[in-house]
Amino acid sequence: MSATLQAVQSIRFVANIGTDADVPNAARQMYQSSNGAFSAGFWSSEAARHDIQYTMDELCFILEGQVRLTDANGHVESYGAGDVFLIPAGFTGVWETVEPTKKFYAIHKTCA
Repeated sequence: MSATLQAVQSIRFVANIGTDADVPNAARQMYQSSNGAFSAGFWSSEAARHDIQYTMDELCFILEGQVRLTDANGHVESYGAGDVFLIPAGFTGVWETVEPTKKFYAIHKTCA
């Protein structure tokens, strides 16, 4: 019995994501695994502030702009263009998009 070979999935930068002034943020999922546990794509947002509670792991690569994350203990980290960071499942805090931002994301969800 031979194994089915999977093709490489190319994920190309989406330059125009979030360029509509009427939409404060936008996401374009570029890949999702067959079981839904892993996905990747691009996200953009205008300046905003959100309370967050993560139920998945998310790897973020900031392409443009600046964000600031504050955890439940008050620890603050800022990230800008070229920065990569991981938000683990269970993180609770505040996500602030300080200036218009574009990011590449990869998300892993635990399947029950």
